[in-house]
Amino acid sequence: MSDFYTYKGYPLVRKGKQIYYGNMSDDYVCMITIMHTQKIKGLEVADKVKVMLMQTAEDIDPGQMVVKNIDRSGLYEALEVAYTWLSKTK
Repeated sequence: MSDFYTYKGYPLVRKGKQIYYGNMSDDYVCMITIMHTQKIKGLEVADKVKVMLMQTAEDIDPGQMVVKNIDRSGLYEALEVAYTWLSKTK
């Protein structure tokens, strides 16, 4: 059994305002960065999020790791984009 939360079969790992989505052992993983939040009924909700599809190979130059990136207006939209990108890399 996995110790990670998952979304549509891929693990989610959060550290601060960054969420890594996908398996680090795969060729690609998505990094989701929460750029801005707002309070809604006392809860902090992400309303500006950046999604990046990144290569995980160790021999890649860090400047070349990001393959795609996009901004979204919420975490759900960001996760849907990330899921679509990861699904297409299989």
